[in-house]
Amino acid sequence: MESTTADEVLERIMASAVAPVVAAGRAVAPAPRFGSLEGGASDADFQDDVLFPSDPLRRRKDQCLDRLAEIARGEARTAAEKVRVIAELVEVSSALAAPAQSPQEATAQEMALVAEVACALTVGERTASALLSESHALTTGLPLTLSALTAGSLSWQHARVMVDETTNLDPGAAKALEAHFLDPGVENPHRGCPAGELVPSRFRHKARIWRERHHPVSIEKRHARSVADRRLEYRPDRDGMAWLSAYLPADQAVGIWNRVTAAARALQGPDEDRTLTQRRSDITATLLLGGDADNLLPDGSGGTGEIASQTGGRVAGRVPSPRAQVLLTVPIVALLGVTDEPAMLDGYGPIPVTMARRLIADGATSFHRVLIDPRDGAPLEIGRTSYPVTKAQRQWLRLRDGKCPFPGCSNQSLDNEADHLLAWTKGGSTGISNLAQPCPKHHKLRHTGGWEPGPATKDHPPGWTSPTGRHYASEYPDWEPPQLPGHLLRELSSLSPASPKRGRAQIPELP
Repeated sequence: MESTTADEVLERIMASAVAPVVAAGRAVAPAPRFGSLEGGASDADFQDDVLFPSDPLRRRKDQCLDRLAEIARGEARTAAEKVRVIAELVEVSSALAAPAQSPQEATAQEMALVAEVACALTVGERTASALLSESHALTTGLPLTLSALTAGSLSWQHARVMVDETTNLDPGAAKALEAHFLDPGVENPHRGCPAGELVPSRFRHKARIWRERHHPVSIEKRHARSVADRRLEYRPDRDGMAWLSAYLPADQAVGIWNRVTAAARALQGPDEDRTLTQRRSDITATLLLGGDADNLLPDGSGGTGEIASQTGGRVAGRVPSPRAQVLLTVPIVALLGVTDEPAMLDGYGPIPVTMARRLIADGATSFHRVLIDPRDGAPLEIGRTSYPVTKAQRQWLRLRDGKCPFPGCSNQSLDNEADHLLAWTKGGSTGISNLAQPCPKHHKLRHTGGWEPGPATKDHPPGWTSPTGRHYASEYPDWEPPQLPGHLLRELSSLSPASPKRGRAQIPELP
């Protein structure tokens, strides 16, 4: 037997430890960048060579983004496999367990299964219970969602949103909601970004709006039931802090939020060191602890008021006369009382049309009525009785975009600045199709970060192109034709789509 020294043994141990690392490095190392496709380079490598022929760092950045996207798709496929395994586990456990003789015994069996899943996944029992419930919903009632999750085109967060928004819907309504977002062949499919390209919070917003519009129980009945649950909640927190939250009717909540936000923005200045969020909090506390709301937020007569900050009692500044402007999109036939479909409150979503009628009848000056086309749900006009054309254009941008048009941004900012897509100095016009209304953060990103907005139309906001050349679509409101009585449908269908009046002459004028 050949003898080995201690140094040789150490060298062998080190070599065996390093070899897997080297192999892994080869597995993820970039392929030859300038070779032919026959030499082992992939299509993506070839495209990178075309896009970045002399910039290896940009090629590496592009590869990292591709790998991140593939990892995300892999995580979605793993989540789908987990769902199927859990469904199989439930099936096997049910077959092994003796039939429950009482509700208490059934509950005990369910608790035992939840505990077993929690221990296997090293999660809490509440998390395990939610996972069991979500897996059951996906495997029994949401086949399109599970298929998209398996394909990697939908994330686990998106799938959970779909489960949440179809909860308590009858099977037909749940199937319709799922089909609207995931079946391109369904009648009136979702428009704009595919569901998987929306960030989960925006997808939830879209799904909730569609759910409210198509819920089998009218929003009027559900709102009347829910308004009885209005409440104010208090919850202590760490570090001498606490949470105070209010569950209110939507028009009240939006009105409070916009009023406080407008006052907080009005305090901004070179001597103001608080953030917008901190100013909102201070203003709310000042009002609730006895501040005079009329002095705090003047009625536009030109007077000013003072706000005492809660951080030491100092005077934060003089408040000008801010007015929060909210757009209220109302189907004209619903406003006339012919139907009870919901109106759309800017920054919130669907509200009962009775609430919209009350806001208009009460002459709420911060709400502007927007009528919609009875054929496709697109906005028809914006009341301009108190606005010059430039402000009406800005309001139209808010209608078209719904928010900041940057992908994933949910900023409903009331003071976003209109931005030319093609600069004025380069021949760009000041028309809706050449305007966007990004929030200050993404407006700055456009001019400093290399991101470029794409073309827009009167009805579609611009998509965005990243510095690496990737294009990301922008979401936009998912308009739908309003519900119309049969005689109005017949009258509208008899009109030519090319008619310059678009059927408006057949709709009764509002007073």
